[in-house]
Amino acid sequence: MKFTLLLSLAVSLTSFNGVLSSPAPQDLMGMSSMSEAMSELAQAKSSFRESERRNGVFDKGRYKSKAKFPCVNGKSAGEYSCANVDMRAFLSHEDMGSVTREGNDVWGWTSRDGREFGAVGQTDGTAFVEVMKDGSLKYVARLPTQTVSSIWRDIKVIGDHAYIGSEAKGHGLQIFDMRKLTTVKPGTSFDITKDLTAHFAGFGNSHNIVSNPETNFIYAVGTSFCGKGGLFFVDVSDPSNPRDAGCASEDGYVHDAQCVIYRGPDAAYRGKEICFGYNEDTLTIYDVTDKSKPIIISRTPYQGAAYTHQGWLANPEMTHLLLDDELDEMKNTAQGGNNKTTTYLWDIRKLTSPINTGYYKSQAKAIDHNQYVIEGISYQSNYGSGLRIVDVSSIMKSPDGHEMYEMGHFDVHPEDDADEQNQFYGSWSVYPYFRSGNILLNSIERGLYSLKYTGPKAKYAKRH
Repeated sequence: MKFTLLLSLAVSLTSFNGVLSSPAPQDLMGMSSMSEAMSELAQAKSSFRESERRNGVFDKGRYKSKAKFPCVNGKSAGEYSCANVDMRAFLSHEDMGSVTREGNDVWGWTSRDGREFGAVGQTDGTAFVEVMKDGSLKYVARLPTQTVSSIWRDIKVIGDHAYIGSEAKGHGLQIFDMRKLTTVKPGTSFDITKDLTAHFAGFGNSHNIVSNPETNFIYAVGTSFCGKGGLFFVDVSDPSNPRDAGCASEDGYVHDAQCVIYRGPDAAYRGKEICFGYNEDTLTIYDVTDKSKPIIISRTPYQGAAYTHQGWLANPEMTHLLLDDELDEMKNTAQGGNNKTTTYLWDIRKLTSPINTGYYKSQAKAIDHNQYVIEGISYQSNYGSGLRIVDVSSIMKSPDGHEMYEMGHFDVHPEDDADEQNQFYGSWSVYPYFRSGNILLNSIERGLYSLKYTGPKAKYAKRH
């Protein structure tokens, strides 16, 4: 049975002045498709966001764009706590054309001639920036939301196209050709009808967009068109003609997932398309090779679960996995206690029987949100503590996590440095995949950061 949030959650999500405001109507428009647990969480987040709005956190002119500031003696630009991470540039949401000035997801795209671009999620649309060779940022254009504003927007890229979903009612999937950015007039606001490659209306709202570039499939999760919010399959092998290919609804609401062609040690599934689902209170593994007959391979709960949020494969061998839980710090259910950011470690060598082998505990107090792993390094976007860079390359050698350690960080929410809180402010997500080494981090309140890690490589990672 799906985990149901306790009503005490709403009490804990108080605003700065201790008053929980009513959510703004536009923030709740897509919530009819959410599970009971997700609906309660979303309402609490929306209430907290409305409190921040009332407190002037998103006021016009509050945050100024900045140029390059190295990390010196633990600080960058005089306010950001840091270690082994330099700030290359900062662009405020206001300077990226947003009227609401509130951020969420971020993803990236590299043109065939090597130019790097970021797709920056905001409540009222998607801003596009170019990341220059020196890491500086240039605002290029924006694509408005398909319907109304929403706290939640999610973006992925396959090939030359961005796929954008949102919790906004009736939003569907925007399919945008990123190649337009190489020639567009700076400051352009694209038209949501004539400038899209396609608009897929097979579902309305969605919570996250999952991509598998190897199969040219998009998986929308949290929609109202797949049971209680399961994996909704969209074939985008032809981006101009996206096709509904079915769904996997058997385990109810899926909050996020990673879908890959499996190359791990479990011979029974090698070469098949496997999705690792983060399903509110379980790690749920699917075989989605046959879209007409998706199969649940396993469904595994774990000690400390409060709201299973997101995760990522820890190594190319696909033997281990990292999982983050969005409410375990706030509700103090996390393994090891102490309310600090906790990452759960999994042995997935047998897909039918994953094992939670241990956990990594950050020294910072913050809610975890999104993480991605490259060559033994987990790039974590953890709300109030910002970017945390963790060496996870020891997971095969020490699956309990005792050899994992933080290699660097950059905190984009200095307001709580003196009194860290487990609250829904700060950084939303991170994009660490540019070949240049430039890292994009999107802040809810402030804007987009271009960062550069300057520390050592992971201790045990294999180079690819």
